[in-house]
Amino acid sequence: MIEIRNYIGGEWKDAISGKKMDVIDPSKGEKYANLSFSNEEDVKDAIHSAQEGWKQWKKTKREERVNLMLKLADLIDEHAELLIDAETKDNGKPRKLAARVDIPRASANIRFFAHAVSQFHGDSFVMDDGSLNVTTYDPLGIVSCISPWNLPLYLFTWKIAPAIATGNTVVAKPSEVTPYTAFLFSQLFHEAGFPAGVLNIVNGVGGEVGEELVKNKLIKAVSFTGSTRTGRIISESVAGEFKKVSLEMGGKNPNVIFADCDYDKMLATTMHSSFSNQGQICLCGSRILVEKSIASKFTNDFVQRTNKLKVGPPTDNETKVGAIVSKEHFEKILSCIETAKKEKGDILCGGHALKMEGEYANGYYIAPTIITNMDQNCKTNQEEIFGPVVTIDTFETEEEAIQKANATQYGLSATVWTSDNRKAIRMSREIEAGIVWINSWLKRDLRTPFGGVKNSGVGREGGIEALKFFTEVKNTCFSQ
Repeated sequence: MIEIRNYIGGEWKDAISGKKMDVIDPSKGEKYANLSFSNEEDVKDAIHSAQEGWKQWKKTKREERVNLMLKLADLIDEHAELLIDAETKDNGKPRKLAARVDIPRASANIRFFAHAVSQFHGDSFVMDDGSLNVTTYDPLGIVSCISPWNLPLYLFTWKIAPAIATGNTVVAKPSEVTPYTAFLFSQLFHEAGFPAGVLNIVNGVGGEVGEELVKNKLIKAVSFTGSTRTGRIISESVAGEFKKVSLEMGGKNPNVIFADCDYDKMLATTMHSSFSNQGQICLCGSRILVEKSIASKFTNDFVQRTNKLKVGPPTDNETKVGAIVSKEHFEKILSCIETAKKEKGDILCGGHALKMEGEYANGYYIAPTIITNMDQNCKTNQEEIFGPVVTIDTFETEEEAIQKANATQYGLSATVWTSDNRKAIRMSREIEAGIVWINSWLKRDLRTPFGGVKNSGVGREGGIEALKFFTEVKNTCFSQ
């Protein structure tokens, strides 16, 4: 049985209360680890450690911070197989996906921000009277980073890397559902030689540790990725605290398909944008909008391909759709499918749980599901399901496509398929989303800003935006 402990002040510690919770392998539905069940006292301990660590870290030369981060990235690469296996066991995603995306991206995050901070600088401005203004970007101090379960190490490093690169110390909380790779990351972080207190990891559930992570006076910024419901709680909690807050939350993303698109490329990519990581990516295109003239052909082809997707154990190289991350989320997705049936939606394929054989018989598997004949205002099209479930609707005009694309409380991302560049530009301007992909999906340049509008988020992460978020800009005016 694996023991996953907190990492505080350069040491691994059990929760002060001594309490532990189970960690479940979703592919088998069985416990494989014990996790420290922390409370606010553990968070206070971590914040104290971060405060002590910051006294040294803020004085550490940029070159030294960069070198430590590059060493950490090398260690992630050296231990990639261990991390891939851990992510697969923890999350239920196909091993091939963890090997292709999650773990390589984790080391890429560290490298990117290590190099980016070496080019991060302020400006100077000379006034007419000869006075000189100099702007600098200083670390905030202690920041909290709260990451989700769908891309555990990928998003954990996405937050931590710019925070430590800019000279902050971090108190981080990985999801209690998928804590294993964060634990292994703490070991690599320690091996890389970072000073004690630069990174502190507190495990547990939000209800026990969340308030202290967010409201403690020593926490200067909060970076959160997760549900809109939790993001709203965080926003309300810090409303009077005047902290920096970045919230990357839910999505109900439209995938708008015009008849003039590259059909074969669109179809292949739409399979990925619908069901990658069991649909448990905030950027998945869960609402497919198809121009009416090709709707029948698209639906037939899409259903046919979906029925051929292999759902199975994550370690099987042929598996395209693995296990749902937890029993709770598995039951939530099935409940959403039942809601769609009550709303008179037509289930074209899937719509039910699947049972594997042998050691995987108790795992959490759901057949990829396609639903049609649903009004855009129904619950199924309005609430985030976050699973292998998509709806199909049609449109006849560009204006109708825009109206349906925007008919949701969310605004994280959108995908538009068309060979008409002018149309693509018009759609991009009119769709209410922080990210719009034209004739592609999930192409990510780490230099670009990432985030959503409406109920999908506040603030931006990535590139220069992340470095600015974790720093305070100061202007100094020199006059003679």
